[in-house]
Amino acid sequence: MPFHWRALARGGLPAIEITLRTAAALDAIRAVADEVPEAIVGAGTILNAKQYEDAAKAGSRFIVSPGATKYIVAAANDSDVPLLPAAITPGEMLALREEGYTHLKFFPAEQAGGAPFLKALSSPLAGTFFCPTGGISLANARTYLPLPNVLCVGGSWVAPKELVEAGNWNAITDLAKDAAALKA
Repeated sequence: MPFHWRALARGGLPAIEITLRTAAALDAIRAVADEVPEAIVGAGTILNAKQYEDAAKAGSRFIVSPGATKYIVAAANDSDVPLLPAAITPGEMLALREEGYTHLKFFPAEQAGGAPFLKALSSPLAGTFFCPTGGISLANARTYLPLPNVLCVGGSWVAPKELVEAGNWNAITDLAKDAAALKA
């Protein structure tokens, strides 16, 4: 199971988010945590406090949510596993800053205004940093990464379903190398 995660880490992308969109997600997190020590495995698409707790117990070293509720924030406060909550509006961003969050996921990035939107926020929300996801590709990642308030981007283009299903780990490693070179 952890072959393509090894390929990502080998290509220079050790931080790997496994989304909780299937019944196998927690098992996948456990497998990567146990079998791929070079990876920093996290859980994504956390929708409630129970999922947060389950993901933490499975071995997640970070947790990502597509939004933030008071219950998710409370679960994060009760856990040693850090949360990267998503925000899309300045109001959501300010509310999360009041909770102590300065590093946020910006999702869905492309649909919400993309790099121009984040650039416009860099001055009024100085000290807030983003990981844009949603519609990010190798091509448009280059418009986000130069921004002073963007630390990284996330995208599934580095491990496309067809390459995973074909077991083409070398191609996934090459895509990971291309992605890792963007911020270098």
